Amino acid sequence: MPSLKIKSSRNIPEKILKTAIHLFTNRGYFSTSVSDIVRESGVSTGSIYHHFGDKEGIARALFEMLVLRMENAFDDIERQHDTAQARCRAVIKLLFQITEEEPEVMTYMLFVKHEEFMLGTAPICSSKPFRQMREMVAEGMDSGEVRPMDPMVAAASIFGGALRMISMRLDGILQQPLTEYLDELWSSAWRSVCQ
Repeated sequence: MPSLKIKSSRNIPEKILKTAIHLFTNRGYFSTSVSDIVRESGVSTGSIYHHFGDKEGIARALFEMLVLRMENAFDDIERQHDTAQARCRAVIKLLFQITEEEPEVMTYMLFVKHEEFMLGTAPICSSKPFRQMREMVAEGMDSGEVRPMDPMVAAASIFGGALRMISMRLDGILQQPLTEYLDELWSSAWRSVCQ
């Protein structure tokens, strides 16, 4: 499955984004200044304004890039798996892997309130990847894999526990890697909605 990792590079925009995600997730968006990004990334202030316009432009570019990468990963999952059960499990597995390998990416995607500093941005649960997750569940209802119920309840039943486990892992409550919980969590989640 494709990684959502921001690669270290000599590419100035990538350096800026890599630094910004680190600072935004560790200090907070409002506690991070353009000067902080300049100092940590080693790029000039002019480069930041040239490539992104301002700090909000950096945050927006980072958000859009990560949402697009998640969409692409989910598209790959849909191509590789034929059933709702296999697709939903693959999504949870991917989210767990990203959390373990790139905790700052998952923190930025799931737990930063983007709409507070990116005007006109809807909450992350309204983004296309979250819609794709709900559509996978709805398709499972259409195919008879998932028993008839409110689609939002079904999606929350399948993915809600995984998202909570991610939160506990990022908060340091869970000491074991999430991948060690995958089978047990998946079994419980799927039983809650299957026929």
